[in-house]
Amino acid sequence: MGRQIRRSKEKTMKPNFFVFCEGETEVAYVNFLRSQYRVPIQVISKKSDSNISLRYINNCKKEYITTDNDKTFLMFDLDVSGTLERLQSIHNAILLVSNPCIELWFLLHCLDHHAELTSKACIKKFQTISPHYTKGTLSQQEKQILAANTNNAVVRAKLLTAHDNPSTTIYELIDALNNI
Repeated sequence: MGRQIRRSKEKTMKPNFFVFCEGETEVAYVNFLRSQYRVPIQVISKKSDSNISLRYINNCKKEYITTDNDKTFLMFDLDVSGTLERLQSIHNAILLVSNPCIELWFLLHCLDHHAELTSKACIKKFQTISPHYTKGTLSQQEKQILAANTNNAVVRAKLLTAHDNPSTTIYELIDALNNI
């Protein structure tokens, strides 16, 4: 009886999730998601969104091994006028925009909110839930709140009109991560 040759299974790479964002809070949140979902999420922070372009995105991606199934996300706040138009000009990217800011997404984890608000008011309202919250960081308590209530936030965010104040489309990243 002859020996059988073992054939290795074809391995497929999980797609990369390239998340281009504007600030420290977004970086902290994406790093939290990376630890939760254990998928290759590459977060690329850009302090000024005025220079974000398809060329910049493609240059950043050259540093990574890419697949055909990779996804590009742009996570920005819409509290500065003109940001949405600039981001919409970048094709083949999924917009993860929050109006007025990412703290609205955090807020939706715990409660419904439908009235227009400023970034400052949004942060203060989230601080009623997490009194020690500061921009740019996520404490263990805040991570627990976000992890336990993500499904609530997705449902609430989908009820808001995209790009209006208030609204957020960060749920699209959560949906994509859940589909892996």
